Amino acid sequence: MNYTRLNNLLGWVCFLIATITYTLTLETTTSFWDTGEFIASAYKLQIVHQPGAPLFIMIAKVFSLLAGGDNTKVAFWMNMSSALASAATILFLFWTITALARKVLWKKGEDLTTAKLIAIMGSGLVGALAYTFSDTFWFSAVEAEVYALSSLCTAIVFWAILKWDHHADEPGADKWLIFIAYIMGLSIGVHLLNLLVIPAIALIYYFRRSKKISTNGTVIALLVGVLILGVIQYGIIQYIVKSAAYFDLFFVNSLGLGFGSGVIVFALLVIGGLTYGILYSIKRSKPILNLALVCVTFILIGYSSFALIVIRAQADPTLNNSDPDNVFALLSYLNREQYGDRPLMYGEYFDSEPIDYKEGANIYRQGEEKYEVAGKKFETVYDRNTLLPRIYSQDPQHVSFYRDWLRIPEGTQSTFGKNLEFFFTYQVGHMYARYFFWNFVGRQNDDQGHGNFTSGNWLSGIKPLDALRLGSQDNLPPSIAENDAYNRFYFLPLIIGIFGAIWHFRRNQKDAGVVALLFFFTGLAIVLYLNQNPLQPRERDYAYAGSFYAFAIWIGLGVAALSEWASKKTSGVTAASLATVLCLVAAPVLLAKGGWDDHDRSDKRTARDFAIDYLESCAPNAILFTYGDNDTYPLWYAQEVENIRPDVRIVNLSLLGTDWYIRQMKEKVNQAAALPITMPNEKFVQGVRDVIRYYDYKIEGAVELKTLFEVITSDNDNDKVPMQDGSKENILPTKNFKLTVNPQRVLATNTVRPELRDSIAASLEWTYNKNYITKSELAMLDILAHNNWERPIYFAVTVPSDNYIGLQKYLYNEGFAYRLLPLKPANQVADSTNARQEQQELINTPAMYNNVMNKFVWGNMKNASYLDPESTRMIATIIKSFNILAEKLLAEGKTEEAKKVLQKAQEVIPEQNYLFYYILHKYYTADLLYKVNEPAKANKLMESLASYIERELNYVHQISTGIRPNLSTNDVQLGISVLNEMIKTAEANKQPAVASSLRNKFQALESKFLTGY
Repeated sequence: MNYTRLNNLLGWVCFLIATITYTLTLETTTSFWDTGEFIASAYKLQIVHQPGAPLFIMIAKVFSLLAGGDNTKVAFWMNMSSALASAATILFLFWTITALARKVLWKKGEDLTTAKLIAIMGSGLVGALAYTFSDTFWFSAVEAEVYALSSLCTAIVFWAILKWDHHADEPGADKWLIFIAYIMGLSIGVHLLNLLVIPAIALIYYFRRSKKISTNGTVIALLVGVLILGVIQYGIIQYIVKSAAYFDLFFVNSLGLGFGSGVIVFALLVIGGLTYGILYSIKRSKPILNLALVCVTFILIGYSSFALIVIRAQADPTLNNSDPDNVFALLSYLNREQYGDRPLMYGEYFDSEPIDYKEGANIYRQGEEKYEVAGKKFETVYDRNTLLPRIYSQDPQHVSFYRDWLRIPEGTQSTFGKNLEFFFTYQVGHMYARYFFWNFVGRQNDDQGHGNFTSGNWLSGIKPLDALRLGSQDNLPPSIAENDAYNRFYFLPLIIGIFGAIWHFRRNQKDAGVVALLFFFTGLAIVLYLNQNPLQPRERDYAYAGSFYAFAIWIGLGVAALSEWASKKTSGVTAASLATVLCLVAAPVLLAKGGWDDHDRSDKRTARDFAIDYLESCAPNAILFTYGDNDTYPLWYAQEVENIRPDVRIVNLSLLGTDWYIRQMKEKVNQAAALPITMPNEKFVQGVRDVIRYYDYKIEGAVELKTLFEVITSDNDNDKVPMQDGSKENILPTKNFKLTVNPQRVLATNTVRPELRDSIAASLEWTYNKNYITKSELAMLDILAHNNWERPIYFAVTVPSDNYIGLQKYLYNEGFAYRLLPLKPANQVADSTNARQEQQELINTPAMYNNVMNKFVWGNMKNASYLDPESTRMIATIIKSFNILAEKLLAEGKTEEAKKVLQKAQEVIPEQNYLFYYILHKYYTADLLYKVNEPAKANKLMESLASYIERELNYVHQISTGIRPNLSTNDVQLGISVLNEMIKTAEANKQPAVASSLRNKFQALESKFLTGY
């Protein structure tokens, strides 16, 4: 079999293996984070969060058609698009590795021996399959996210430049460069990560075209590559749109023409300029200029996928993030202005003090007839600044983390040295190197780590080495040993990759340098650019998948390195075959064996089912306030794709602070009516009432909410106060709010059950909990003031309590959401005689019981092969909900109903303790089981919990002695406290054997932790 045929065949074999792997482990429905938004948006061609992914949306839409009209299969087929894109990435990775290995092993004019052929193909197989089963890439391959398709774009582009390199001396070879430009243009509509390949492409071009290669020439080529990257990132992606925006501003505001007229003129100028330039380059025989202009043209053709954003935004779809229906809104969308700025090359420390504010450019918004100035951009001037600022966030939690991580005492200023220390130890070490080692060395567990010794660290499985960093690896606790992500690769994939890199640099320094450049720009360069602050909401390893892709090339070339070394001991064919087999076992097979269980999401439905539970917690035509990604995006999926409870209006409080989102809330969507927002649009546009500050006017008593709302939204100067700059602004004169209740109204709308007629409050009175009102709170107050109890109002249980605006005493749990009910606070005080019961919550018992027992679905969480951290964190909330419902039923004398609730809990909740704080909630469950006369089940749960606490705390003590004293103090205190309460509970319920066993464990642990805690 000739080389080309075998190369193609084995490439497709890798594709097939990857496809089978990702199909078998594919999530069958939506998952957490952005996937729900992407699926919902793609299904109806809607607008996702900034800066958009229009090409991804269009491709996913095509795959959704394969569902054949079954909307429950839409998510599967969109996830399948990622699986196939990932498998195709593996295909091109195989061809990339064989191309690089071929350049070293099979020189022009030489015969291709069987040994060389095996070494080349073995390199491709090992590297491609190693990446197939790598942790980060596998995770993105089984869900509908942009990173799989972005990886494919990167793989195609890097393979294509090697293809050009191979054919560069042939006529028409530069078509490959044009093809690369087009793929890069398309990739902008997926994710910008693909652009980071450009510096590597520039070096390959230089090495191939330059007659004399020098160090200076290499550096210049690299700088040119970085310049091209900058031109595309800023010049094309941003400034093309920015220029069009200011053209439109001139044509509309100065010439009086319609919106979009300037954009049309600008587009014609760009098209005309490129056409003239291309024709000029042909006429004057300037091939470099011609190639550059044609490439720019094809980049723009690919970039034109963003036309979808504007076209669909003008159609006002249900999901229309940022509403980019005009050129200035599109510019803001592309610049990710919703997420704010961060300093990169020069900026403040976290403890710098602001000393001034610099006024910047105007912010424009589209008005009725002209563009209007919405305000100005401002830049804060600080007293202390530094180059390469890494510890810049002034969020109190981040400041505390900086001081703890860097050992900076309170009252001591940060320094440039500490700034660099944070860069190297946290941003590089914790937020990049840790992820790199996850993929090629091993992983402790999937509990998100913020620097402690038992969560999310990398490890190898070689106990003496791991003990140096993490403490003893003997007698590991369940949180590690029983975690599906406890993966040990013993450094083997890493070692093979290092051998491959060394061999590559020795045998072909130029190509090795190109791969190293790709490795750097898709890894450490991203670390520099992202400049991440601490306490990220989730692990961010997906951002560095391109870097791991580059290293997989070297893992593949490790076969060639090992083959070359072994050929000195035995025949070439034997050496190549042995190297291939050994490396296949040491990398792909080992990675697949370790990673399968924590990547198999085929029987998990938690994100979808929990979304259904949020919606089913709500009465018909409800308003549901949510807050974050995971209590919003899956709900969008459930409504938009599966048409589940489309009558519920989801209101994301994180987005409600924007004028475009409030405008959308004033419109009907699906079967959900518009929100009762009475403000005209001009009262909350960008730049108007962005913040209303509190000034205490010493007003006696509570103020009626409608009256107060009229004052804070009034345009009458008499209702405003003068500011220092001479302007007048609305203010909040009191925090004491009142909402009068009409009893007949709340009964007629079924807000309150008839039997609670006497408990209806004459008014809701509460104290607002902030010193300012943003647009988000302003819209909430508008809704509360003018809803007139016509529609039920809920807050998702995951909404942070400070977003309740002080209404806690009127919020009743009905499952996955708290309902606002106008009941007298005196009737809400739960029985507190049981000192061990769950934290008191107000419960609408009949509604919550019906939801939990008859409506809710549980995502197969008890039997799923794998549960991700987002699911396991939510399970703690679910256990708590079961407990408080059962507790309330017992307080109402409904023992049988309480028993049924606890039985349901045991049917659906996993037995495994995924997180340590499960013990508190499960202990309460055991206590309740005794109360409903289920002592056997209670004893079993108590013994299981005691064993778990014992193993966890024994391990904490084991690694705390000596070098790491006082480790996990909170866990120790919680564990021993719960164990002590369990003893009392067992004794109170006349279970002497259980009490004795618990006491022995308690005394043993207490003696270990008697000092130092």
